[in-house]
Amino acid sequence: MNGLVSSFWVQAYLTRLRLNDIPAFVTSHGDDDAGAVLVKLNTLDGQAVALHREYDLMTGLRRWSELRKGAEADVDEAITRQKSFDPDLWVIEVEDRRGRHLLDEPGLE
Repeated sequence: MNGLVSSFWVQAYLTRLRLNDIPAFVTSHGDDDAGAVLVKLNTLDGQAVALHREYDLMTGLRRWSELRKGAEADVDEAITRQKSFDPDLWVIEVEDRRGRHLLDEPGLE
């Protein structure tokens, strides 16, 4: 999270979503200081995508990438697996029919 504690980043992200009229909810509260963050984008049509941050060793940059995409039940199953081996994981569910998650905007990469 670029040196930010997880809870601060999550609150800032939720605020940015709220300012864009995009509903979002914390469905799993991870470690306040160092918990990884996973974002589930629910398009409210039975489909979803789970996004997580990856570190690119070649460039030294972090970027958001798809962990799982498809039927919402399949995405939920993938998230449950992630939580089973990372109890400090934050999960934020974003609900937007247009598929907006804002993770590609400056300041959230």
